[in-house]
Amino acid sequence: MLKTSFSFTPLMLRSIENTLLPDDCSSRFAPVRACSRYISNRTELLDYQGALAADLPIGSGEIESAHRYVIQSRLKRAGAWWTLDNLDDMLALRILRANREWEDYWSEVQPVAA
Repeated sequence: MLKTSFSFTPLMLRSIENTLLPDDCSSRFAPVRACSRYISNRTELLDYQGALAADLPIGSGEIESAHRYVIQSRLKRAGAWWTLDNLDDMLALRILRANREWEDYWSEVQPVAA
């Protein structure tokens, strides 16, 4: 596994500086600037050295796989459509199942519903 003594975040942010649109351009039309701002505001959450030291996965392979099987397999079904109002709740239930927390969740919800 790659181990470095510096964070890739500042390097990445510097590499896209020339592609940022001016601030007077709406963020709706400036996705690179919006992404840069998002990452800049969360650099403390991108502690690769800390994640490596804690033996946590830092690659995107596991996330991409989970996204494909937990989220996309449900959202991209033929004939399926979703509203923003129910999408988050449905995905939360899918994640409960993927994390094997389905039974625990429903055992807590049923007494409240009764």
